[in-house]
Amino acid sequence: MQIPILSGIYADSVADFRTSYPRNMIPVPKKTGIADGYLRPGDGIALFAAGPGIDRGGFNWGGTCHRVMGTKLCSISAAGVVAELGDVGSGGQVTMDNGFDRLAVWSGGRLYYWNGSTLLQVTDADLGNVIDGRWIAGYYVSTDGTSIIVTELNNPLTVDLLKYGSVESDPDPIKAVDELRNELYAIGRYTIEVFENVGGNGFPFQRIEGAQVGRGVLGTHAYTQFAQTFAFLGSARNEAPAVYLMGAGSTKKLSTREIDQILLTYTERQLAAVVVEAKVDKGQNWLMLHLPDTCWVYDLDASQSVGEPVWFELNSAVVGKATYRARNLVWCYDQWLSGDPTTPNVGTFVENVSTHYGQTIGWDFGTMVLYNESRGAIVHALELIALPGRVALGADPVVWTSYSLDGETWSQERPTAAGKQGERLKRIAWRRLGKMRIYRMQRFRGTSDAHVSLVRLEAEIEALNV
Repeated sequence: MQIPILSGIYADSVADFRTSYPRNMIPVPKKTGIADGYLRPGDGIALFAAGPGIDRGGFNWGGTCHRVMGTKLCSISAAGVVAELGDVGSGGQVTMDNGFDRLAVWSGGRLYYWNGSTLLQVTDADLGNVIDGRWIAGYYVSTDGTSIIVTELNNPLTVDLLKYGSVESDPDPIKAVDELRNELYAIGRYTIEVFENVGGNGFPFQRIEGAQVGRGVLGTHAYTQFAQTFAFLGSARNEAPAVYLMGAGSTKKLSTREIDQILLTYTERQLAAVVVEAKVDKGQNWLMLHLPDTCWVYDLDASQSVGEPVWFELNSAVVGKATYRARNLVWCYDQWLSGDPTTPNVGTFVENVSTHYGQTIGWDFGTMVLYNESRGAIVHALELIALPGRVALGADPVVWTSYSLDGETWSQERPTAAGKQGERLKRIAWRRLGKMRIYRMQRFRGTSDAHVSLVRLEAEIEALNV
């Protein structure tokens, strides 16, 4: 019999069935003749360049990758040469955007411009302590959490205090500002308001009645442009946090019950520091939530293909959780460049290995429940149908499996060889795997040494009648 492997089931200590999503294995809906989808290994990360500090954000400006690393604004050439352009001070995640002739950087409450030769800071006292900003219709728009601040059209180094704007429907803090289809969005903690450019002598944007969204974001960087709108981690008042896609004055929930339960294991302060970004590549449209110790990914195209939400996990641990070492993705020089939140590295994605900067990582996934109407069964054999033999020369990878009869406690792991380089007909199989009395759940684990795609799980099972 065939057992689904794109997601699995386990149980927890409060008598709840939980969903297990693949870790460092990416679900791909595709009819192969063997199954309707498969799991492929996550991309590896190779060193592209080394900068002066931890990455805080990146942007492709003028065909060149620019990043803030430590306190330095840097450019990174196609050859991986890092040039320090100036100092933008300390702080957390930065926001970067460009107008016609300059790159703007909002860093640590300050606003800087890089014009290709000189780095300037906006020192006008009326700017205030700005936490986020965007360029729209000739204005560099910022927010200090309370007001919406615009620079002068004829001099982006100056700000007129009399041209401050504000949200009108809800006094919730403004977490971010953004632009979509030439409209200004004030993204608050519990609401999102939309403004259009009407010009005039005062604040040049006017609120669009009826366009307000009744949910907001938890943090300044906990949202991104996604699927021609915004996706965000947030909530309305008196709601638990979840992941939403913004519509026309409405929202659509993207997170599943399992993802919602995972989010509740973090504090609101931790979630407010989450970085959300999008990656569109090779028929996959990803929404990435960078949590403190892992990264959860929603695949929009895969979800539409299978008719249910497709989520998976990426991190840099061998077992368990560890910060995912690719963040602030920038498409430049015909490749994805990423910052590393743990070291001053700049990485590039590779497909022939799944290590992260040469370090081994792990992968795992679970299965749905095996059930024979409470009559039990004997599991004679399990076999993972795979694409083995695409591993490094000299590697002798192993895949482990274990099972649970209650969804919470697991058996001792059993290993089997996954195939050396060139062993493309290797069968990844286990024999004599015991009985189940009521139901059974199976899970599998490997490392990046076992660089294999997995198509389906075949089980040889003898049903019992008692």
